Amino acid sequence: MRENRLRTLWRDDRAAINGWLAVPSSFSAEVMAHQGWDTLTIDLQHGVIDYAQMVTMLQAISSTPTVPVVRVPWLEPGIVMKALDAGAYGLICPMISTREQAQRLVSYTHYAPQGERSFGPVRASLYGGADYATEANKTVVVFAMIETAQALDKLDDILSVEGLDAIYVGPSDLSLALGCKPVFDDVDPKVAQALDHIVERARAHGVMAGVHNGRPDVALARIAKGYRFVTVSSDARMLAAGSQDLLSAMRKG
Repeated sequence: MRENRLRTLWRDDRAAINGWLAVPSSFSAEVMAHQGWDTLTIDLQHGVIDYAQMVTMLQAISSTPTVPVVRVPWLEPGIVMKALDAGAYGLICPMISTREQAQRLVSYTHYAPQGERSFGPVRASLYGGADYATEANKTVVVFAMIETAQALDKLDDILSVEGLDAIYVGPSDLSLALGCKPVFDDVDPKVAQALDHIVERARAHGVMAGVHNGRPDVALARIAKGYRFVTVSSDARMLAAGSQDLLSAMRKG
């Protein structure tokens, strides 16, 4: 089966630099993939990407060594399994707040006897290889998003679920849950303390921790604290920022 380079990076205690895809375009996904991101995450939860567009974006990414990741809209077995069948090598599920939800996520993403994932890797076997069925359980990476007050309270219970490879922190939702302004980077002290606590507990359980960021300096600082999967901005934000910089330079001239 094709190597999951995300696991290889983690075995070497290196952080994966993750790009975020919000634009529903196979061409923009292909352009992003050719820039050398370790991983690229297609976001089905927020934004305007549908399932059919996701498939074409996965095909575009597969022309490069970049690892394809999908964030599904919710903890629902149908979309979780279809995203994996399409060839996602990592799956991020939002709003996991209890041990039972984490157990369901692991079950939906693993074939029996570890789970209840239905067999039908229509495109995944083309991307992963002929031995996908026997190797997928230990190759695909499963992330639970930690972004609620309840998830903080139940953090050790969630992290102790067998088969959960990683967690991913959404600072904006976590900020809202803690009564703070929803931002990625310059979070309130209460949220900063929670972020430190999350990565410390994850490392204690041998679970990898990821986090969403808007700026490289913040992402680098969080890597130094122990995060090993860091998202920096998104294709849509970079398109807007690049346009603003160009237009500003032109208008000043």
